[in-house]
Amino acid sequence: MWNPDVYLAFADHRGRPFYELLSRVRAESPRRVVDLGCGPGNLTVTLAERWPDAVVEAVDSSQEMVDAARERGLDATLGDLAAWTPRPDTDVLVSNAALQWVPSHRELLRRWAGELPSGAWIAVQVPGNFDAPSHAAVRELASSPRWLDALRDIPFRVGKVVDSAVEYAGMLADAGCTVDTWETTYVHELTGEHPVLDWITGTALTPVRSALAERDWQQFRTELIPVLADMYPARPDGRTFFPFRRIFVVAQVG
Repeated sequence: MWNPDVYLAFADHRGRPFYELLSRVRAESPRRVVDLGCGPGNLTVTLAERWPDAVVEAVDSSQEMVDAARERGLDATLGDLAAWTPRPDTDVLVSNAALQWVPSHRELLRRWAGELPSGAWIAVQVPGNFDAPSHAAVRELASSPRWLDALRDIPFRVGKVVDSAVEYAGMLADAGCTVDTWETTYVHELTGEHPVLDWITGTALTPVRSALAERDWQQFRTELIPVLADMYPARPDGRTFFPFRRIFVVAQVG
């Protein structure tokens, strides 16, 4: 279950890639702007501010997120991103930190490039940190004898979850697009008693939280705390630096 409040605890850090992604989209007067994986809508509302004459379509696979987005005045709908099809007037398609959850997203990008009208923009950002120590620690703990039975069915994402910027560039260029791709590793400055645990609670730990009863969930967190503290030690001034790699794809349909 996705919790909008937990996710928004790092809204400033999570928002920065969105703005850097959209800064490369040069659409002037789009008719329809779509945000796939809109989350709680705090970033989606800025699309309406940038393009006030456009219809803003917001879609998310989490009912909790859709409800939060609607509270911000968005006409958000619950939907499967893999099943979404663009309307003929879709001129900007945005997906920020969502397509990594869709195994078929490569095929989707190719399909969308063929379905969107000429001149339309595709802007996608996905995290590329699935081999980071934080994620490896979660998988290792989940596979330990204490937790294996309860968590064995969770499809932890390992291996090639997303592609490199170069691979996305080649794929969309072959689909007839003009492409602008890049990668950035942010070094987030976090504070708090368990900052990295708090960060991944809103994302990577979501499936674990859904699979466990409350008491077990709290125990899992407790066991994870010292592992993460060792991997990401706090500085004497209380700050913890957390590196996070992200991949950006901006393409204009030919």
